[in-house]
Amino acid sequence: MGVETVAEGEDGIRLRRLFLAAVVLLGLFFGDQYHVFMGSKAFHAISIFLLVYKLLKDRTCAGLSLKSQELTALFLLVRLHCDREMPYDIQRMLSSASLIATLWVVYMIRVTLKASYMGDKDNFCMHYVVMACALLALLVHPHSKESLVDRILWAFCCYLETVSVMPQLRLMQNTKVVESITAHYVFALAVARFLSCANWILQIVFSRGTILLGLGYGFWPGMFLLSEILQTFIFTDFCYYYLKSIVERHPVLRLPSDAV
Repeated sequence: MGVETVAEGEDGIRLRRLFLAAVVLLGLFFGDQYHVFMGSKAFHAISIFLLVYKLLKDRTCAGLSLKSQELTALFLLVRLHCDREMPYDIQRMLSSASLIATLWVVYMIRVTLKASYMGDKDNFCMHYVVMACALLALLVHPHSKESLVDRILWAFCCYLETVSVMPQLRLMQNTKVVESITAHYVFALAVARFLSCANWILQIVFSRGTILLGLGYGFWPGMFLLSEILQTFIFTDFCYYYLKSIVERHPVLRLPSDAV
């Protein structure tokens, strides 16, 4: 193992420690976790805006994973179905807008900009991931007053959201070079996932653990929190190289073969 690889590994550990420190700072700065939650929604909206901007400006979908967009559309659709009886609040409005925008992106990749789609690089086994999430949802899901089908669907939605970005990360690993707008899109998505995870951690801390009672009992609370944490740490390697390219002022993001 070379000196550079060891150094990058140490920086990756520092980045994970930085995540924990950032959670603490957010807790000190925001007395109300609602602002952290809304921040996660705002950055998710920014990530979608960057996607739309790229497709309209560059008229190419090169570097974008169709499979990630389809997984995103699927978990958003399931989430809206599970929330169908809740009041139409800002969270449902943002989820609805995100679903519409994601379906538009899928259409653009599949139809309008199909010629530029890098299908050979977008080789993540999406169907196995969907089946694994469905099986896990059957085994571990909330225990509440909702119907069994809705509880299983909600668990499936949470698990699927956790892994939905993996095809995009695989595509970038295959191409090695990521143009700036795509890199900004993935980083904004990483910030959104980080804030979502931080929101739950802060709720647990400020409620002294009582929020866990609201999640139910059995294995579900632990699996839910684990999925939130994994959503964040999946992005760790990418964020390291993204921030490194920003500091070094590289016009494009270059990834080594073992990154992300």
